[in-house]
Amino acid sequence: SYQDYLLRLVEQEVLSKIDRSINRRIQIAGFPQIKRLEEFDFSYQPQLDEKLIRELAALGFLSDRKNIIFLGPPGVGKTHLAIALGIKAAQERKRVLFCTAEQLTTQLAASDISGSLHSLINTLGRLDLLIIDELGYLELTKKTASLFFRLIAKRYETGSVIVTSNKPFEEWGNIFQDDVVASAILDRLLHHSYPFFIQGKSFRMKNFT
Repeated sequence: SYQDYLLRLVEQEVLSKIDRSINRRIQIAGFPQIKRLEEFDFSYQPQLDEKLIRELAALGFLSDRKNIIFLGPPGVGKTHLAIALGIKAAQERKRVLFCTAEQLTTQLAASDISGSLHSLINTLGRLDLLIIDELGYLELTKKTASLFFRLIAKRYETGSVIVTSNKPFEEWGNIFQDDVVASAILDRLLHHSYPFFIQGKSFRMKNFT
């Protein structure tokens, strides 16, 4: 009937608007590439808790304000998992931002110089999910470490953070050039968190074995 036809048109327009909204959120999040959980080969990382990862993909950790930390050597899938969970969040129309630790600390330092640090930290504090990739590949200065701490303190128990790092926790003092600052950051990140230690083989070497 004509009424059914109009109803289908309205439904299609609503779905189209939702799709555009989701795509826009994915674009704004700044993912370097699109990685989905369905593409992750858990058989290549058998020690990884697949069941827990899939439970986290339901995004209950966001409402609980819990963090996720992926530790392990290069190539084991840390960034893939972080992006995949971020995509899931964006699909649920959550506010998500992906950045490397270098990009984040550079932005924090620049805003500190320009006098807009308070505004930036407040903006980052309102995100539903902040993903910080590659923490530990470059050591921070004491100044940028202090700024990083201020951001983590702002998000503590108010918003979730996903961190990927190639350094074990006992080496984070070297990353931040200060054991006290490193301990304070870890204390807040780990208080409500799901830490994963991935020690499997590199996916990048998969085709060479």
